Amino acid sequence: MTAFPLRIGLFGIGLEAYWPQFDGLRERLESYLGQLSRRMERPGVTLVSLGLIDSPEKALAAGHEFRRQDVDLIFLYVTTYALSSTVLPVVRRAGVPVVVLNLAPDAAIPYEWFNQLGDRTRMTGEWLAWCSACPVPEIASVFHRSGIPFHQVTGMLENDPIAWKEIDDWIEAARAAHGMAHNRLGLMGNYYSGMLDIYSNLTLHSAVFGTHMEMVEVDRLSALRREVTAAQIRDRVALFSESFAIQDDCLPVEVERAAKTSVALDRLVAELNLGSLAYYYKGTGSIENGDAMSSVILGNSLLTARGIPVAGEYEVKNVQAMKILDLLGAGGSFTEYYAMDFRDDVVLMGHDGPGHIAIAEGKTKVRPLYVYHGKVGNGLSVEMSVKHGPVTLLSVVETVDGKIVLLAAEGESVPGPVLEIGNTNSRYRFPIGARRFVEEWNRHGPAHHCAVGIGHRVATLEKLAHLLRMTLIRVC
Repeated sequence: MTAFPLRIGLFGIGLEAYWPQFDGLRERLESYLGQLSRRMERPGVTLVSLGLIDSPEKALAAGHEFRRQDVDLIFLYVTTYALSSTVLPVVRRAGVPVVVLNLAPDAAIPYEWFNQLGDRTRMTGEWLAWCSACPVPEIASVFHRSGIPFHQVTGMLENDPIAWKEIDDWIEAARAAHGMAHNRLGLMGNYYSGMLDIYSNLTLHSAVFGTHMEMVEVDRLSALRREVTAAQIRDRVALFSESFAIQDDCLPVEVERAAKTSVALDRLVAELNLGSLAYYYKGTGSIENGDAMSSVILGNSLLTARGIPVAGEYEVKNVQAMKILDLLGAGGSFTEYYAMDFRDDVVLMGHDGPGHIAIAEGKTKVRPLYVYHGKVGNGLSVEMSVKHGPVTLLSVVETVDGKIVLLAAEGESVPGPVLEIGNTNSRYRFPIGARRFVEEWNRHGPAHHCAVGIGHRVATLEKLAHLLRMTLIRVC
């Protein structure tokens, strides 16, 4: 993935005719653009800034340059009045989403000082340094008539947390879209038989997100387990002890079995360059495959915490949701409704299988399960709750008309009693109440699984949906 970094385009606009008329105007606007550029720089993002575009000729050249630079998103900084003919060639040729930045240099023009300048030409030049809002309607009109979607951020260049939250969200949304387009999703095994809601159109996912689907044989994991050494098992057991709170009733032989599988899983992911994985396999009829697949939970939890989300029950849609939340820095743990607590007005949610231990409240416990309910085999499992505080739920939904939409809700992970059954389990409170949340969520027809991440992320998810030309439905 690092071979193709996220590249963000930036350019400002002005009018070439102004420069000989108003001394210092161009330099002043370029200084604003420099401020913006420095503020937008961040790790993992290559910023391609083409400076101030002030003529149709430069605009055409800029469009070609953005294409050569392979930018994923363009920010258009409106510094002063400029002709729409200096904008359209850039965006049309680049062919990527565009965000129009209507950012004034400060909160208000210093009117008294301005009116005392006494020099009409100087006053006009000063006014032009403040009139970033002026050409935005013209640009919007041309974009509409050209069929070019666009988005806007309106505010101030500095001291404006609202505007900068919007800009940051757009960059993070672009990061997620870029990550999904370059992700390799491993699909190992087959669907849990009878869960009709989780069956997915893989071609549709590749078309919408750009994700590559890599079919993986369980036999390959079993073969890799044969090559794991005793030293590797000892090292992985030590890592388990650091990463988990292994309970006293976990047999050493079971910990070693899980460690062996974890080492093999890491190698499988590395060999296939996977960024996420969905799996399910009964393993019946093959002792070796059954041994492998009944001991994956700890290894898959470590992978998930490393930014390689793993979803059980071959839940393609949900591992996509988990990957999105992880790319946004929110984590993304596999979950579903367990029950409702009407006394405390919360929904109990969790799942068997791997959890995102990096977003756990405290250290994740490891417990033995003598039966995997509804599944074959037994082994070690993880027990955790998501960190207390704001959370976002996300579901990737396939609709009856052959589309993919995002379904999201914001709530809070709250303390309180949970079921200590060796699975993930959390208590969530929603601003619309548990009853209404459940009904509204179900009304949109998602699969029964969803992903949960920390923090409130819907504003960024809305922008991701715009970048991917998808619909996002917000429940709360």
